[in-house]
Amino acid sequence: MNEDDKTDDEKRADSERARKLFAGSCDFVAGATTPDVFPPAALPEIAFVGRSNAGKSSLINAITGRSALARVSHTPGRTRQINFFNLGARVMLVDLPGYGYAKASKAMTAEWNILITTYLRGRPSLRRVVLLVDSRRGIMDSDEEVLTLLDQAAMSTLVTLTKADELKPAELKTVIARTEAKAAKHTAAYPEIFVTSAREKSGLDPLKVNLLLLAEA
Repeated sequence: MNEDDKTDDEKRADSERARKLFAGSCDFVAGATTPDVFPPAALPEIAFVGRSNAGKSSLINAITGRSALARVSHTPGRTRQINFFNLGARVMLVDLPGYGYAKASKAMTAEWNILITTYLRGRPSLRRVVLLVDSRRGIMDSDEEVLTLLDQAAMSTLVTLTKADELKPAELKTVIARTEAKAAKHTAAYPEIFVTSAREKSGLDPLKVNLLLLAEA
């Protein structure tokens, strides 16, 4: 059923189930620097990916109501492994290393890209990717490359703007329109753009409901 076709009571019920899921247990499972140490693909997985410093860890902490579940670094390019978190024994949240960090060495960048690409293309339990885009910058060339990769893998992708609180309303409106236009060119991109702020805890509930329904599918 399309969300727009649901009654207000059904939408409230979805929101309450999402609140309970994301407020429940969420435990670190593994940090993998190579594909051979990925944990068993026993649960449906939702991966969070984006440019370095796009706010992946902050968003994961915000939607799970934690302050330090995923490590937040103010130094771009610090996260060098794929981190797996078990959410309520129902779904695995996966924090991928950031890409596009200009100061990383070519060898390190190649290593990260191979790790990310291997995961996105070959993980059998991966159900959806949340592509985080810094609202101050919009979709950049490196984001387009990831979107194209996800198109080729036919992987459902939620384009999600982060740090929305750092823009004025008129600026944010323009960024949303531009992001929607670019995302619409990619077959794997979900038709709705999510707009969030981890700092202000805004825009989190619609994203959590979307991910809940995926976990229940």
